[in-house]
Amino acid sequence: MTASYTYSTPSRVSAASREKVLTAAEVLGYPGPDPSARSLRTGTSGALGVVLGETLSYAFDDPQATRFLAGIADVCAEHGLAMTILPTNGSADDDQHIRAAAVDAFVVWTTTDDDPVLDALALTGRPAIIHAGPKKKAFGLVGIDDRAAAQAVAALGLHQSQRPAIIAFPFTKERVEMISMGPDPATATFPVTRNRLLGYQDALTAAGFQWESVEVASCSINSFGEGARAAGRLLARPNPPDTILAMSDELALGTLEAASKAGIHVPRSLAVTGWDASDAASVKQVTTVHQNLRQQGAACALAAITGASTPAPHPWQLITGKTTR
Repeated sequence: MTASYTYSTPSRVSAASREKVLTAAEVLGYPGPDPSARSLRTGTSGALGVVLGETLSYAFDDPQATRFLAGIADVCAEHGLAMTILPTNGSADDDQHIRAAAVDAFVVWTTTDDDPVLDALALTGRPAIIHAGPKKKAFGLVGIDDRAAAQAVAALGLHQSQRPAIIAFPFTKERVEMISMGPDPATATFPVTRNRLLGYQDALTAAGFQWESVEVASCSINSFGEGARAAGRLLARPNPPDTILAMSDELALGTLEAASKAGIHVPRSLAVTGWDASDAASVKQVTTVHQNLRQQGAACALAAITGASTPAPHPWQLITGKTTR
């Protein structure tokens, strides 16, 4: 019992007794209790899994993902838990990877409606909370009303506009880069992409535009480089857009870079909107949507760990900058 307390509850053992136990353990080459055996006995692992449908480096490169993970880390620290990031890439191994994860609950970074990882999560029988969708009966959901926010920010961007365009997130897991005219939002299996497209469509229709005539450039990932490349392609067209609605600040900042290189004045000749109110976007005074991703990450973690309710949608607000007219 003294040896057990030395490792599990050292405050219950005197300093002299603890020293004797540790000395004996060193002589015997005993490293201490096996954590996996302790997990089997307690039925818990002491870790929260974060399922990320991106490369592992994305968690550190994308400012929005970083904020979200920071919120999860806050809750894990408060509850004495580890955080395990589980990247998935759409391979056949994802199912086994998820089901074998030594975690007590899961938080899922937004994914597609048809992601087989969701079925694998359901089979584990452990709690899971999805951020921003898709909405599934077996899981909790945390996010904002993307459609309403998209409609609101688009209305700002469309002021005095004649030729609007959109730079969008990927539509599906295939992440095809393309430019299409007024694509059907229902073809987007990423709920975030679909709902923001619907919001933009609402605003464009209200402003008198024909959705079928609006160019939409979809990117493969959310990055500054992809935003600059997509904007460059749109702005090089014979009749370039005079407004670009970007689904993130990273894409919006890339758009500003492309406009600068093309000698296009923002906002006089080109209005630009973003999303997320990142630090970099604040410096550039981008018109954008603010949502508290750190708070949402914390809400996801708390709901997964404690079974707390997941109030949805979370609040958001418009930030009117100097990139719109």
